[in-house]
Amino acid sequence: MRFENIGDKRAVILRRGQIALFHDERGWRLPQCPGVIETEDEIFHPAEGTVAISTQCDAPEGTEYVGLRESWRLLGREEYLLAAKGAELLNWASVTRFCSGCGSRLRRNTEISLVCPSCGREYFPQLSPAVVVLVTKGEEALLVHATNFKRPFHALVAGFVETGETLEECVAREVREETTLEIEDIRYFGSQSWPFPHQLMLGFTARWKEGEVRFADGELTSGGFFSRDALPELPTPPSLSRAIIDAWIEGKL
Repeated sequence: MRFENIGDKRAVILRRGQIALFHDERGWRLPQCPGVIETEDEIFHPAEGTVAISTQCDAPEGTEYVGLRESWRLLGREEYLLAAKGAELLNWASVTRFCSGCGSRLRRNTEISLVCPSCGREYFPQLSPAVVVLVTKGEEALLVHATNFKRPFHALVAGFVETGETLEECVAREVREETTLEIEDIRYFGSQSWPFPHQLMLGFTARWKEGEVRFADGELTSGGFFSRDALPELPTPPSLSRAIIDAWIEGKL
């Protein structure tokens, strides 16, 4: 634990997955935190005039800690993206402390990298690419509930990209492994940074080709094809899964 003088800058202050936000009659925003703060990790700069710092201290005066995902509803788009990037850098730094080549303690090198002072190896944040796919069958869409969901909503089939496969191969494999379905006409929808803690989500649509829904690998607990007028509880924004579902509901796919 040490103390850092962060100056009078906008701050992403992270404590156990929550960030400190200031609130007044104008709404919620990232705080301006002058002076000295107690920290555990390296300070990062997700943008000019903004610092990201982790701490175990109580929220600075006039602020309160809010979950990063919940902050999406409170902050403007620019500040939410700053908070997400800052939190992602801090989460990465908290588990990237030593050089994998020689074991020396790493130190910050640039605004987004660490370096080994002994062998010079430089480390950048690692992203885990993952796919989500909306599979349609006529006027219905495949929605599923995964075992790791904390709430009873249904979302899209999802999974991480494996070494040696294309994104389209990953989409087909995940659908097959989780539901035994075969799909076709795989099309790219869009992407999203997902800092929980370090995913890059890549969205797709596809059409059912053949098969019946069976939960093959134990990752799903329920699901099936749903019509627009009989939908289960859905994931909340700002998830890419919800954005694709909304586009389908509105007939924009």
